[in-house]
Amino acid sequence: MNEDIIFRYFPEMDGRQRERMAMLGPLYSEWNSRINVISRKDMDNLYIHHVLHSLALVRFIKSSGLRPESIFDAGTGGGFPGIPMAIAMPECRFTLCDSIAKKIRVVSEVSSALGLDNVTPVCSRTEAIKDRKYDYVVSRAVTELSKFIPLTRHLYTEGILYLKGGDIQQEIEECVKRCRITPEQVSVHSISDFFEEEFFESKKIICIFRQKH
Repeated sequence: MNEDIIFRYFPEMDGRQRERMAMLGPLYSEWNSRINVISRKDMDNLYIHHVLHSLALVRFIKSSGLRPESIFDAGTGGGFPGIPMAIAMPECRFTLCDSIAKKIRVVSEVSSALGLDNVTPVCSRTEAIKDRKYDYVVSRAVTELSKFIPLTRHLYTEGILYLKGGDIQQEIEECVKRCRITPEQVSVHSISDFFEEEFFESKKIICIFRQKH
């Protein structure tokens, strides 16, 4: 599967964005052969399982009328969802964070090769980052929500946008109970509302917004 799947859903992308999307395949193939950041059997599905999945957050942000100026990608791994989002949202600043140095090296090299000047790679644990605030924290299911929120709560002013698959109701209930958030702060959106591929049937975006006082 190549990058054409991206342009089918995002026909508004300009020439530079299309060029960068097309570069993701060769760049990740090269880096994945050196540093395994994506399952090798999954490389054939890079554009659906990783790039388009990441861009579900862009579709949600734009369809919801949100206008973030800064986004923090917690546990980015090799750069997902942050790098595809940064290509699609050049007006927004992205900080891509992971505690594993070799993964952040991939993020640095890929974002440099793409010429993404709105990406800042950071090698750190999220809880060690102090005195910095971002509009939103995004992530791809790095841990259970009830563990994730305490690690990132100090970083965002607006909320969390979390990519997660499967049955998530119990996880959300546990999160509400443990993290002292109200059910009204949480909403769940099906990615299959945006993309028709079978892969997305059980995939969701969990949104947790800060309570407004």
